Amino acid sequence: MALFLFILVVAIALGIIGVVMKGLFYLLVIGVLLFLADLVLSGVRIGRRRGSRPAR
Repeated sequence: MALFLFILVVAIALGIIGVVMKGLFYLLVIGVLLFLADLVLSGVRIGRRRGSRPAR
């Protein structure tokens, strides 16, 4: 969970810097891609955890 939040903060910071600074649009793109990768990885982690519980 801490890794998810850290990557989320880094993605938001890169996005803000990319929007504010002219000529650094690529940082916005990197921030968005990092955010999407973070969401995918957390979804995979939740999917694995859900499948390992025994049925009652």
